[in-house]
Amino acid sequence: MLLVATFFLMGITQTHAENPALQSVLSQKGLQKVSHWATDWLQGDLSTIMLPEVKGSVSIFLGTIYYSLHDMTIVRCDLPEPAVSFSEGTGLSLQLQGLSIAITGKWNTDFGIIHDGGWFDLAVYTINLNALLEFQSTEEHFSITTAMCNADVGHVQINFHGGASQVSHNDILLLFIQICPQFQKGIENIDKYLAANDVIQVDSYVYLNLSLTDSPVVFDNGFKLNVKGEFYSVKSPSEPPFSPHYFKLPWQEDYMLSVGVSEFCINSAAYAYLKSGVLSINITDGMIPKTSPIHLNTSQFGSLVPQLPKKYPNMEMEVVLYATDTPLISFNQTVINVELSAAAKFSAIKSPTHLIPLFSLDMQYSFCAKVYTDGQLLKGALEMKNLTMQLGSTEIDKFDIAPFENLMKTVMNSFVLPKINAQLKEGLPLPSVKGFSLNKSMMTIENGFLFLAADITSPFQSLK
Repeated sequence: MLLVATFFLMGITQTHAENPALQSVLSQKGLQKVSHWATDWLQGDLSTIMLPEVKGSVSIFLGTIYYSLHDMTIVRCDLPEPAVSFSEGTGLSLQLQGLSIAITGKWNTDFGIIHDGGWFDLAVYTINLNALLEFQSTEEHFSITTAMCNADVGHVQINFHGGASQVSHNDILLLFIQICPQFQKGIENIDKYLAANDVIQVDSYVYLNLSLTDSPVVFDNGFKLNVKGEFYSVKSPSEPPFSPHYFKLPWQEDYMLSVGVSEFCINSAAYAYLKSGVLSINITDGMIPKTSPIHLNTSQFGSLVPQLPKKYPNMEMEVVLYATDTPLISFNQTVINVELSAAAKFSAIKSPTHLIPLFSLDMQYSFCAKVYTDGQLLKGALEMKNLTMQLGSTEIDKFDIAPFENLMKTVMNSFVLPKINAQLKEGLPLPSVKGFSLNKSMMTIENGFLFLAADITSPFQSLK
């Protein structure tokens, strides 16, 4: 059942005293579902697991016989679903009753110069485990430890074949009684993994810091994590010129998972991409549809910039469009507001390696959006609230930018936004991670953060 702990603790480590940008709660309903998936997964994959070699010794009156059991595989397993629950203020309680398992493998013995070997069949009946996992935070990382473990084995039956084995059945029983030390070792491995994985590499440009801002909180019906949730540029990591604000997550115990995503989390991603230098695009005429009423040609731009075709007639143009500041998103009671500052640099193409600077435009965009979830789809509508434009610089004398501004408004309202809204009306699929997807989701936009409550669909369900 180590997968149960791994599922919702993966990647969460260091602690910091600051407001979290991400908050999440796994409910008791979610915990039970994770336990069910883990049981199904283990039941289906146990036959492919190669068990580690077991070594021991048996003392007889003539000396000591050393033996090893190896090449062991599980041929049958009756794995009941464990009972899991949160232990308020502590961690996770786990009870497994009545596990039975059948194993086949090979054996070898060494007694001085005498070597023997063969194969064996092993059946272990009625394994019971009762454990309590404690969730803590240290100065270095979030820690999970085994606070308590009790285990017993009802009966072990083993049959050796070939050779003249002297392996004691009692010794084999003692090996399987050592369940708790092995369980504790597995938890320690998870703890080491958590300590080494406090970030997620989103792509080659940015990564997400998933360290904890404070200690985890365990309720009797849920488990809450407060996460830093800040994006950083891989190329130039630095703190953005804004800070996260406190928000209270209104989690729902009727859903498996509740998540709160703050404005800071989204805006730190925008800042990280800006620092990475990727919020920029070079636009050439070949990228514009042939049906467009205007193309990147100096002569066609004569109606917008009269002096341009006179100075540089019939030359193709290139536009570099880029963000001049961090795009800022705000959540305000059912509405998402987006403020975008951008610039466009226009150049005439004299040759593939020689561009002639013409002029640049500074633009301010303001959008608002309403979004909601419908099953596994994200739907909504986007509206442009305002667009302002001014001449940034020019190499061809000043000109009136009002025609440019009117053209851009027409393009946005008549072509760009209708296309985006048609897609939003149809719906965009909610993201999935390694086959896990959101289901029966409910999303609301609160002041300062976006709240999402959802059940989760597992890829293991398709294996039933």
